[in-house]
Amino acid sequence: MATKRRSAREQHRQAVASYVAAGGEETVQRAITALYAVTKRLDQWYTRQLADATSVAPSSMTHRLDKMAARGLIERRPDPANRTRTLVSLTHDGWELFSHAIRESNVVESDTLRNLDDNERVELARLLEVVLTGLDETGEGTTTHRVAPT
Repeated sequence: MATKRRSAREQHRQAVASYVAAGGEETVQRAITALYAVTKRLDQWYTRQLADATSVAPSSMTHRLDKMAARGLIERRPDPANRTRTLVSLTHDGWELFSHAIRESNVVESDTLRNLDDNERVELARLLEVVLTGLDETGEGTTTHRVAPT
C-alpha cells in the first residue's frame, strides 16, 4: 500500500516537535526549521532547473563551462593575480540567459511567498537580515556553544 506524502507544513510540525522533545526551544526550532525547509525546497528547484538548462550533471563544472563557452555565453581569461586560476564572465548573450532564468526563478519565489502581503515580506526580509548579521558576528556562521552553569 502506498504511503501518502506528508505536506510541508506537517513535515515542519513533526521536525519541530522532535527538536523540542530533544530539548530545543520551540520558537527557535520553528524559525530555523522553517527557514531550512524553504531553502532546501528552493535549492532543489534551482538544481533541477540548472540540470534541465545545461543537460549536464552539476558535478561537471569544466564540461558545463566548455559548453557555455561554445554557445558564446561566457568568456574565460587568465587571472593576472594568480596564474593557476581562470576568470569567467558572462557575455551579453550569457547575461540575457541569466536574466531570463532570474525572471523564471522570481515566479517560483513569488509563489513561495504568496501568502504574505508586501508589509509581511518586508518584515520577513528585515528579520532574516538581522539573523544574517548575527551569523557574521559569530564568525562566518560558526556555532558558538554555551554551557549552562551547574
